[in-house]
Amino acid sequence: MLKKSDFIVPDWPAPPNVHALQTTRIGGVSLAPYDTLNLGSHVGDDPLNVAANRQLLNPFVPSEPVWLNQVHGTLTIDAETAACTPPEADASYTQQHNVVCATMTADCLPLLFCNQAGTEVAAVHAGWKGLMDGVIESALDRMQSKSSEILVWLGPAIGPQAFEVGSEVRDAFIKKLALAETAFRPYGEKWLGDIFMLARQRLAEHGVTQVYGGGVCTYSNPERFFSFRRDNVTGRMATLIWLA
Repeated sequence: MLKKSDFIVPDWPAPPNVHALQTTRIGGVSLAPYDTLNLGSHVGDDPLNVAANRQLLNPFVPSEPVWLNQVHGTLTIDAETAACTPPEADASYTQQHNVVCATMTADCLPLLFCNQAGTEVAAVHAGWKGLMDGVIESALDRMQSKSSEILVWLGPAIGPQAFEVGSEVRDAFIKKLALAETAFRPYGEKWLGDIFMLARQRLAEHGVTQVYGGGVCTYSNPERFFSFRRDNVTGRMATLIWLA
């Protein structure tokens, strides 16, 4: 049975009415290699087990999370207007109470946004492509608050000791923002990238400095986290936020 202790509760100074949870791989019913709390319906797991895992979330959230069909793009949708079929998007936003914005990851970076007044929230899925192309900027554009009033939490993602990329990825980031050069270090003929630093740089570029979390590596902790880079066939975790 899923317990509150199986989650990560973001440690950030969000207003009391902003609630957020990060699932781990612990507490579900799925079998290997999706063991156990796989929440992704697109990874080859038994659909009945995925449905059972999602039902296990019910005691902890006020409504069914708005699941997205994530495509490593930059679109941010209004969560409360999403249809029953998962919309094709990589971020969701709401000002409505008890609407649960959600993103699923297994190495990509999940980000949660809220404002200091506690009137708006967003959840963002940022793989390297979406991060480079501007999914963070897309979510910031949807927020109604000034950048100085926005808080961001960075969830678990592949860490800088494991995020191996080619020169083309590094060059593409630097072309977008020269400072990105500092987020990469040589690794043989390739590079190791710091996705947490890249996200913080993008946020700072747009005036968002209240950034929390980051640094928790999915790749290096197989007991607690799913990791696509590590296992290839694996489950997905969820990062959830809503206004109570």
